Amino acid sequence: MQHLQRQCGLLLHPTSLPSNLGIGSLGDEAMAFIDLLKQAKVTLWQILPLGPTGYGDSPYAARSTFAGNELLIDLKTLAYEGFLEIGDVLVHPSFPRNRIDYSMVRSFKEPLLKKASDAFLALADSKHKEAYASFCKENAWWLDDYALYQVLCSEYNDSRWNSMWPKDLTLRKPAALKKATDTHKMEIERVKVQQYFFFTQYKAVKDYANANGVSIIGDIPIFVAPDSVDAWTNTRLLKMDKDGMQTASSGVPPDAFSSDGQLWGNPVYNWKEHEKENFAWWIKRIEQTLKLCDIIRIDHFRGFAAYWEVPQGETTAVKGTWVPAPGEKLMAALKQALGDQIPLIAEDLGVITEDVEQLRDSNNLPGMKILQFAFNLENGKLDTTNAYLPHNCQYNSVIYTGTHDNNTTQGWYNELDGVTKDKVRRYLEAPDDQVLWQMIRVLMMSASQYAILPMQDLLGLGSEGRMNVPSTCGQNNWSWQLHSLDIDMWRIDRLRGLIEIYGRIGA
Repeated sequence: MQHLQRQCGLLLHPTSLPSNLGIGSLGDEAMAFIDLLKQAKVTLWQILPLGPTGYGDSPYAARSTFAGNELLIDLKTLAYEGFLEIGDVLVHPSFPRNRIDYSMVRSFKEPLLKKASDAFLALADSKHKEAYASFCKENAWWLDDYALYQVLCSEYNDSRWNSMWPKDLTLRKPAALKKATDTHKMEIERVKVQQYFFFTQYKAVKDYANANGVSIIGDIPIFVAPDSVDAWTNTRLLKMDKDGMQTASSGVPPDAFSSDGQLWGNPVYNWKEHEKENFAWWIKRIEQTLKLCDIIRIDHFRGFAAYWEVPQGETTAVKGTWVPAPGEKLMAALKQALGDQIPLIAEDLGVITEDVEQLRDSNNLPGMKILQFAFNLENGKLDTTNAYLPHNCQYNSVIYTGTHDNNTTQGWYNELDGVTKDKVRRYLEAPDDQVLWQMIRVLMMSASQYAILPMQDLLGLGSEGRMNVPSTCGQNNWSWQLHSLDIDMWRIDRLRGLIEIYGRIGA
């Protein structure tokens, strides 16, 4: 009988790694976290998108789909390499504990990244300079535009390229682009150096993870941000007019949770243009992401079958319509370019119809099961056929206690009504103080190929550990930070025990 390999993972974005410099980074703490995973026999590390964030600091609204977030660059590594003084790292503000203050982090970190970039350009040895020149050449297809875009965002103190920049730059007139590039050569070079720092450090982290039996699950938002270099340089691939203004926006329709739906504001794709180019931009996007991770979760996968399109000017998502998307053609093009076995996970939550299931299943992609969604009662009764209940999960799926968009499991349970709590306790055969760990146990028992829990659930945190509340712009969103990797050993031992007894030890 064939043995189906099953694995366990932890969800923790690198920004949430502990650090006395205000934000997690790609340095010693990342390596120490991998050591922790290995100790617990966890073989998957799931992260969120790695792009540079803008207003709101959401990794799902990055300024570039190809660039890395400069705030993740480890300053200590730059000091070890001689591009900063040790004092630059040792003397720092007293940052908040457990939450990231992005404004404070930027005020501290960005001047030091500038200093390190200048030092690199002036002092780097021939080996570093050769590696840097090779990096710039290999990545010029996205790096040149990104570097200019970042400089122009600073120049005009606004990332809204289609409304706040001079018209010639908005429309990417060659003469205007050349003038801006010539005027800002040094600033552009600094951006490129910082991207070199990011990708060099990230490669070291990924290599260390893979060498220790840990695979990284990355993440791709299906849409790009309106104030991004992706939108600025690819207006033909998006539903935008000749002035670079959106003619439609993305969102989701009204449902039981929101009578107005959700108006995301992202530009939607002009799929006819993508088809003309045989989906070249998407092929590059997947190919580049696979250099950073071993498996890719595609956020809002249902948008490849059909997406909710809202006319520009609407203030809610109510008047949107479902618009078909060429998901099958896209998947065929990806397979032709990158091979049949592309390691993808389909985020198939929300309004899922037969066409979405067909697209997912015909391409043999695992979908997602959220244990917190398994206990929605109907007339006080538990629906035992609920697809998210562990006993109903099939192998080709990824089961979570919750995701970055959910409350922590302990916080979720604390806020349930009494009737639902009773059903949860009965299903798990557990008293209140054991519900969390029994949730983790049945997660591990399930047939799902991957079982993943947020780091907050391993720590037993309540709502204070929540990462994000969808459709809000609260200052606590995306800011949760782990205080220390000095975790109670019993938690590691208990998790490892569950991994071992339920056979989630990888290959």
